[in-house]
Order: sequence, then structure tokens, then C-alpha cells
Amino acid sequence: MPFKALNLSDSVLRGVQAAGYTDPTPIQLRAIPVVLGGGDLIASAQTGTGKTAAFALPILSKLGAHARGQNARVLVLEPTRELAAQVETAFRDFARFTDIRPVAIFGGVGYGFQRSELKRGVDIIVATPGRLMDYLKEGTISLRDISVLVLDEVDRMLDMGFLPVVKDIISRCPKNRQTLFFSATVPPEIAAVASFSLRNPTRVEVGVNRSVNKSVNHAIYPVSLEQKFDLLLALLEKTDFDSVLVFSRTKHGADKIARRLKAVNHSVAVLHANRSQNQRIEALAGFKSGKYEVMVATDIAARGIDVAGISHVINYDVPEKPEDYVHRIGRTGRAQAVGDAFMIVTPENAGDVRDIERFIGQKIPELRLEGFEYKAFAPRAPEPMASKPHGSLPGTIRHQGGFRRFKSRR
Repeated sequence: MPFKALNLSDSVLRGVQAAGYTDPTPIQLRAIPVVLGGGDLIASAQTGTGKTAAFALPILSKLGAHARGQNARVLVLEPTRELAAQVETAFRDFARFTDIRPVAIFGGVGYGFQRSELKRGVDIIVATPGRLMDYLKEGTISLRDISVLVLDEVDRMLDMGFLPVVKDIISRCPKNRQTLFFSATVPPEIAAVASFSLRNPTRVEVGVNRSVNKSVNHAIYPVSLEQKFDLLLALLEKTDFDSVLVFSRTKHGADKIARRLKAVNHSVAVLHANRSQNQRIEALAGFKSGKYEVMVATDIAARGIDVAGISHVINYDVPEKPEDYVHRIGRTGRAQAVGDAFMIVTPENAGDVRDIERFIGQKIPELRLEGFEYKAFAPRAPEPMASKPHGSLPGTIRHQGGFRRFKSRR
């Protein structure tokens, strides 16, 4: 079914076409009619499946082609600055043939520019909860004309402890409104918010939230703790990559990895919550443009960025939560492209790996990197290998029936 069959407005259809979209994704096919019909919605789908367009396109169609007044008609809450900026950009792209005005409101930057944008009048506010509350308390923003409220990445917002603030914001919106929840997963905690904010919501679930994108080749590289960074360097050396996203569990760890990579002449950006907003904007822009070949990030980037063409994800640290593994490696292999995801695992991580495998319902193939001199820790001895080369992961991979050799990409 093409977009034009979904009863979107002509101006929005022109925006969709100009943005390069052709056919709607499954979450868009199922969510757009519900939003256009005015009903409340809880929608879940894996990252990279087009959730933003699933609410942005019907909302813009409902608003019409023209701006209306001073107060916003739509409020979209996002858990991070990066997501707020991205979603506001998506609204702006889709609304290019209208005079509807979206504005992004988030912390980490000064108030001056945002205040001036709000004074000009705004139709759609895309905001993080903390900065929005600042404006609500000082009276700069009024929510009395909100007709559509969107809570995006609800699970992430709850993980970050925003529930009390989100409840306060919802209580300031008109009761007679449409409320939309979009999320990658729908944990039981969401019921605490849904019970007082949604009215007879339609439930839309697309895909299996525990599954790994089929376009991603993922594997484990076991190594001793003392050789962990050496293996990271060797993987980068032996892998033919376009851009690499390296995940660390902690902000301090991300900074340390970045410093060590820079010391051996890798071009590296860093992204975590302690970086200033200007630093985060510059890091993302540089990574997107190719100025930086590697970005080292905490889980703020697991669902906080949308960068096309990330060829590889490396989990330098095993994620704390099994579901974060799916989100992390979902940064590659997007939009039907093929991507590779490696996870560097030490003996101390054995329990975490078992939890991830139980969560995704499959064993993660285990590789060893050919040519790497393992010292304190030796991967299990290989069995007879099949002769046919396959795939792009560097190393040797264990399957039922023996090992299959993978060619290095350099």
C-alpha cells in the first residue's frame, strides 16, 4: 500500500515524497489510520522501523497546511536531547510544504534562542521533560491548546526516571486530547502512565521486540580482560568499515576508550550525558559527515541517534540489560542495509551473555580473530572447518556441525 492510500493530506504527501520515502513500513501502515481517526494508541516496534513518521505524518495531516496561533497544538516528549532534535527535524522535513512551525526544546543549551522561537508562535513542541518544565513553571509555555500528546520512547523515559515529571506535564494538558505512546518495548511499568493518561487505547505491536534485525550479522569475540583493548584495536585494523559505533557502559569508560583510540591515530567522537550540548552536536555532525570514523558512546546512543550508514557496532562492554543489546546493534543494518555487530566478552561476562541469549532466544555465534595473539586467555580450540568463505565478520565462527571460516575484510 502506498502512502497516498493512507488518507494523508496533499501537502504531507508532497513532504513524504521530497524526503525520499516510497512505501510505508508495517508500523506506519497500522498506526497512521488510528492516529488519523483520533483514537489513543500504544504502539511498539523495533528501532529503525519508522516510528517517528508513524505519528508525525498523521499529526501533520490533522493540523492542516497552516499555522494557527501562539500556543502549541501538539506536544511530543522525548527522553534525550538528540531524539528531540531529530524528531523536530523530521517534523520540519515532512511539513516543508506547509507553514506549520515545530520547535525543539531541550537542555544543555541557553534559553535565549528557544524563547525567541516560542515568542514567534509554534504549532508543535518537541521537548525533553526537564527543560519543558522550566518553561511551564515560568509561564513561557502554555499547554492549554494541546490536542495531541505524544510520549515517544516511553520505556527509555521511564528508565531515566522521568515518570514524576511526565505525570506533572500530562496533568497540565487538556483532558480532551489524543494521547499516543510509542516505544521499542512495552514493559509493565508503562501501565502506571497509561492508566491515567490514555482512554481505551488501540494496541499496535509490530515485530518481535526481543529479536535481532535479520540484516545484522552479530557475534561474540572472547578475550581476557587485560587484552580487551588490544582486541578492539585489532578488530578495527582487520575490519573494512565505513563507520563504527563503540559502546561503553560508563561515561568514564567512553572517555578512556576514546583517548586510547586517538593516541593511535583513529579519528574519534565521544557521546555521553556529561558532554555539553555543543560537544554532542559537533560529535554527531562529525560522525554523520565522516569527519570521525569512530564514535564511542554510552547507551544514550542506543536509541538516541539516527545515523544512516553505520556499518559496524562494537560492544566494548556487554550491556547491563539484555534488551539494550537489541537496541545497540540495531544502530547498524538499518533500512534494509546489512551491518555487522561485535561484542567483546571476557570470562566475567559469562552470566550477562547467557541473559542476552535467553532474551533474544538464540545463541550468539562465537568467533576468534585470526592473526590476533591471544595470551592469558585462549578461545576454545577449533574443530574441522568448512572450506567455503562466507560473510564479512573477521575471524572463525562456530556453528552446529563445525566451524565456518569468515574472511577478514582487509
